[in-house]
Amino acid sequence: MRITIVGDGGWGTALGVLLARNGHNTTLWGAFPEYLKIMIRAGENKKFLPGVQLPAQMKIEPDLARALDESELVVFAVPAQFLRIILKKVKAYCSPGCLYLSVVKGLEFDSAKRMSELIREILGTHLKLAVLSGPNIASEVVCGIPSACVVAAKNINIARKIQKTFMTESFRVYTAQDLIGVELGGALKNVIAIACGISDGLGFGTNTKAALLTRGLVEMTKLGAKLGADFRTFTGLSGLGDLVTTSFNPRSRNYSLGEQLGRGKKLAKILTGTEMVIEGVMTAKAALKLARKNRVEMPITNEVCAVLFKNKSPFVAVKCLMQRSGKREM
Repeated sequence: MRITIVGDGGWGTALGVLLARNGHNTTLWGAFPEYLKIMIRAGENKKFLPGVQLPAQMKIEPDLARALDESELVVFAVPAQFLRIILKKVKAYCSPGCLYLSVVKGLEFDSAKRMSELIREILGTHLKLAVLSGPNIASEVVCGIPSACVVAAKNINIARKIQKTFMTESFRVYTAQDLIGVELGGALKNVIAIACGISDGLGFGTNTKAALLTRGLVEMTKLGAKLGADFRTFTGLSGLGDLVTTSFNPRSRNYSLGEQLGRGKKLAKILTGTEMVIEGVMTAKAALKLARKNRVEMPITNEVCAVLFKNKSPFVAVKCLMQRSGKREM
């Protein structure tokens, strides 16, 4: 297939490498032409995926029109808060019959929309569209470490086509039709991962982290079910699987941010110290907006937002969670 990756971050680059190795005609585009030129010269994405040699058969194209020319599959791999801007640029070059795939794990801050909702809003409601998510650290996938993910589309044939396109000996792809659940799992787990990082930063133990993971999964499932997702999706790769990976891997941006907050570092200082977008920050606020609109109780998400945006002490936030009135578990 002729495939265009829109986004030159770590995950977009890793998928581009995987697809090129899999024999596909793959082109990578990013929003900053000067950085793409650096990538071309270095043969490496030193900023977001250091140490990985880019295959010669993967083309890096700074011109969006040329990157999208005759593309059969367009993969969106940009931060959630920038997707709307990118989609408006892409719209001028959309080709009829093209497949579209979102691998973005987040919610738009202002609208609280999922990425597939945003894509349909701007590019059209009748697109051939799917989403891919799962417990995948980019550097591990590109190094051939056995990994798995799930691709979801309302039309199962679309999901199967993308499954076949991405599947390798070390990257196993499952199919699903619960697009809402797969997207929400990938977005909401970032918020719970921040909470787990805060717990570790405060020096709490396994008991605390296990409680946050378990009750966080309940929050994710309740909101998902309210929004039309299948509750079973949240025990799968895009839910529990991704939640565990993001909450335990020290290289996880969301977990690392939480850990630094737990150790007393201020949010503004953490964000200015990295060029990478930490999706969970804006997603937390969007998730809380969705929860309140749909009358779903999400106490962990609420406390994460209080720490992030109201300067609440992480220790006090944990205390507030522990002192809530008694509840049934489910």
